[in-house]
Formats: sequence, structure tokens, C-alpha cells
Amino acid sequence: MEILRLTRVRKRLEELGVDGLLITNAFNRRYLTGFTGSSGYVLVTKEKALLFTDFRYASQAAEQAKAYEIVLHAIKPAESIYEAMRSLDVKKLGFEKNHVAYATYMAYQEQFSGIGLVPTENIVESLRGIKDEKELGFIRKAVEITELSFEHILGMMKPGISEQDISAELEYSMRKNGAPSSAYATIVASGERGALPHGLASGKLLAADEFVTLDFGASYEGYCSDLTRTVFIGTPTNKHKEIYSIVLEANRATLAGLKPGISGQDGDSLARDIIAGHGYGPNFGHGLGHAFGLEIHEPVRLSQQSKDILRPGMVITVEPGIYIPGFGGVRIEDDIVVTETGIEVLTKSNKELIVL
Repeated sequence: MEILRLTRVRKRLEELGVDGLLITNAFNRRYLTGFTGSSGYVLVTKEKALLFTDFRYASQAAEQAKAYEIVLHAIKPAESIYEAMRSLDVKKLGFEKNHVAYATYMAYQEQFSGIGLVPTENIVESLRGIKDEKELGFIRKAVEITELSFEHILGMMKPGISEQDISAELEYSMRKNGAPSSAYATIVASGERGALPHGLASGKLLAADEFVTLDFGASYEGYCSDLTRTVFIGTPTNKHKEIYSIVLEANRATLAGLKPGISGQDGDSLARDIIAGHGYGPNFGHGLGHAFGLEIHEPVRLSQQSKDILRPGMVITVEPGIYIPGFGGVRIEDDIVVTETGIEVLTKSNKELIVL
């Protein structure tokens, strides 16, 4: 798999007319090499693929990055990288402009004397956008772990328990079920706090007659899942039921309408038009969804401005919501993979209003 990914990177380098690409982003490094260490630099040229790391990771890098020549760099990594580039006759070097600080770029200009620096964008990220079967297997497992934890937490949710306790139990459950870590900071937002789309768990105690939004995910073999469910504690009013039913309608309509070839903007409209049609357009202030994989947010978006085109193999969230200050909010989120003919919904957890 690493060889195929290298071939695709090299094709892009040829198109750009550069002799090599220096990869410093940790997620891109892991995607290309399989190396999971915390320190490393990748240099890809037309003929060579080198992974620079330090003594701590010598054995690990050799085991994980079999398609790469492992180089233990000097105290200053740039010295070893420069030496390698000179020996490989690199005259024009591509670098990841979105991941290189200005100070680092200035240092490159000084350290890589005689080598032209060419800013590149999304060379590796564009490859990462299309998941292969191995990656999809990791994401499916992350989803499975997340959904097991959702079923578990329903038995704990009652008035008097804090949002932070719910968050801690969710993360503990995900780890017990095989996740080395959570994919992102867990969101638990109850009552009026549900109007905060990214309301991280607080010390607030759950109370009767309010929504509770849970947004959490597991990381498995480096790949994320992303699930949101909103449940109700107590007896919902007609307004609670109305808000929930609108969001659920928007979620289902989007899942029915998404397919390869559709734009991110048109995908967003599938949900937004329904919410706006019920009079709650101003209460849905974020995009409908985003791609994910090694990172919880990857470049493809479903949003009002997105010109991204959905392609088979993309993994994306669908998460419409309504947020009303002073009242609360509802978000229902699923994970989907785009197929050749439509989509596959990866998340299976109950979406009907759960009343506890």
C-alpha cells in the first residue's frame, strides 16, 4: 500500500516539476509511511523515499516504514535532510505550505542553500481523501466502539449526574472496548447548553425535562469516528418533539440524497432547505458535514460555500442541527462513505427520540 501511495505522490511531483517533496505534517507522514512515532521527516524524490527520525524510533521506524530508507538524523535534522538532498541532486524542493510556519520557511531558505523552495498544497491530503478498504475497516471498527459506548451510557443518564461524569464514562467505555484514545474532546451539552454546538462537558448536572447532546468518537489504528445523538430526560414538550423531528427529517433527507458527483454545497442544501422551510434557518449556523479519517476534520466539506465534489471512497459526516439560545439544541450526526452508486451509512445507532 505504501508503494502505491508513493507512486501517486511521485506522479504529482512530476506534474509540479519539482525534484522532491519534504513532508513534515504528522498525519501525512503516517499515511505515507505507516510510522506512528512522534518525530520524523519524510523526503520523497523520483527514486528515493527517506524517513528521517532520531535514535528513539530507530527500531520502530524500520519495522513500520518498510518501503523507506531510515536515516537517523543529526542533532539538527535540517543538516541531514540537506545532505540527502544534495546527494540526490534535488534542485527544486516542494514543501507543505499549509504546515510550515513562516519562521521554519525562513530557516529552510538559510539551511537549504542552492535549493529552490516550492510551496505545495494538499498533495498528500488529496490522496487521503479517498479511503481504501483497510482504512475503511479501521473506521468501521472505530464506529463500532463508539456505538457500543453510546448504548452503555444510556443506562447512566439521569438527573443529578454531571456532564463531566458522562464524558469521562464515555471515554472510559471507548477505551475498554478497544480504542487507544478518543478521536476528539467529548461534547456533552444539556439543557440550555445544548444551544452551544461545541459545548464541551461542564460541571452542570443533568436535569429533568431537557435535551442532552452527546458528540464523541473513538480513534482506532489512528482512524476516527464521529457520532452525535441527542436524547431527552423526562417528558418532552411539543416544542421539544417538533425541533427533534425537524432535525431528524433533515438528517434522513440528506442520507437519501447524497451520491457521488454531488457538490458539497448541494449536499448541504438537502438538510438546510428543510430546516429553513420550518422557520429555523438562522438556528442552523454551521456546515452540514466534513470529511474525516486520520484527522477528525479533513478538507472536504458539506457547507453553503463548498465546491468540493463527492467521490467514491470519501468518508463524511452528516450532522444537521437546530440551536435555540435559552432553550437548547438538537444535533443528529451519522458517518457515511460515498460508494459508486450512492452512500453507505456506517453509523447504526437509534435516531428516533430516546426518552429516558
